[in-house]
Amino acid sequence: MSQRSDLRRRRAALEDEWSRWVPRQGGAVRSPAGGETLRPEVTESWVRSLSSVDPGRDSAPVSDGGMVHHRWAGSPLRGPVDASADELHSIAEDAGFVTAVTDECGTILWTCGGRTMQRRAERVNFAPGGRWDEEAMGTNALSLALRTGRPSTIFSAEHLVTALHGWVCYCAPIRDPGGRILGVLDLSTTWDRSHPLAMSTVRTLVSTIETRLRAEPPGPRGTGGVRLRCLGSQEAVRDGTPLPLRPRQLEILTLLALEPDGFPPERLREALYGGRPVTASTFKAEISHLRRALSGGIATRRYALTTPVACDAVDLLRALESGDTAAALRHYRGPLLPRSEAPGIVEWRGQLEVAVREAVLASARPEHALRYGERAPYDAEVHQHALRLLGRTDARRALAAGRLSTALRDD
Repeated sequence: MSQRSDLRRRRAALEDEWSRWVPRQGGAVRSPAGGETLRPEVTESWVRSLSSVDPGRDSAPVSDGGMVHHRWAGSPLRGPVDASADELHSIAEDAGFVTAVTDECGTILWTCGGRTMQRRAERVNFAPGGRWDEEAMGTNALSLALRTGRPSTIFSAEHLVTALHGWVCYCAPIRDPGGRILGVLDLSTTWDRSHPLAMSTVRTLVSTIETRLRAEPPGPRGTGGVRLRCLGSQEAVRDGTPLPLRPRQLEILTLLALEPDGFPPERLREALYGGRPVTASTFKAEISHLRRALSGGIATRRYALTTPVACDAVDLLRALESGDTAAALRHYRGPLLPRSEAPGIVEWRGQLEVAVREAVLASARPEHALRYGERAPYDAEVHQHALRLLGRTDARRALAAGRLSTALRDD
């Protein structure tokens, strides 16, 4: 039997399983124990996805109105992917694939491929700005690779969304030298082009990109490459190398990242020092040091960033603004610059803490309250919210009940 016939039989079997287990009009999904064609990670993802994704949707939702070029410019993946671009283009065009790179939350930042395949991909918003995390687009290879941290393949009707049943996708996570997932690399094509060697190709490409991440020299690239981590930590890195910034300069960089329109000098000075008597020369010296570290990067009259800076707090804000609570919780690793007492930072810290908490309390998904509860052990209201959402037979109730007991005892 030919490979095409094998693929056709497999696709038909998966479509049959999909129609048995996935509701078409919002009914409850049944336990998918029994389909020999189905893999456990697929059906488990179906069950999780159906609370937030309509299987009949026609395309992925958009992040930032599709305008993600600034995020790609500041991504640590930009340089290694650019260095691999010729190879990525060649593979995509010669084999009839679309190649995509996402950020750590599953938003596509870069794609390449032949004109015909890219047009097909754009119809489902498999394009820069498209959100392919599980909560946004259900079961797909990108979301599984991010969730499990392992390479993933999704074929035809293994996708939750019917608009993707004509596709096969191969993904693997890309990790920085410390092991943190920065995003995924995906090769996608039509189901009839499925090939057993495609996954090994993805693994090889990811290995090349990760090698370039380790080998990339420090210092500025023309595209920027600065990443600021200020939630639960305080560090700025460029191309994997920490920038030598003092706490005050990290405060300035954080404020400029959070307020892209910038600050008049006096307002920024007040946000940093409040009413403390600090000389103008001291304030300007901090700005000058930060400007040198960024190889320029800060406008002179009205202080604002003129170089791309990717910032976890800004990513958190975007997730909150788009109503993506799951992504917000992935970004929220703790308070903003927790050791800072600068008035502007304290104000932003409070705003972000309140916004994340309110998003969790407004969510109907118990995993959001459980995840936030890890960072808020004494927040009884959050633990009560988790208990209200969890079914009586859900084993996670014991965890939420234990946290609530501790919070009430220590109140």
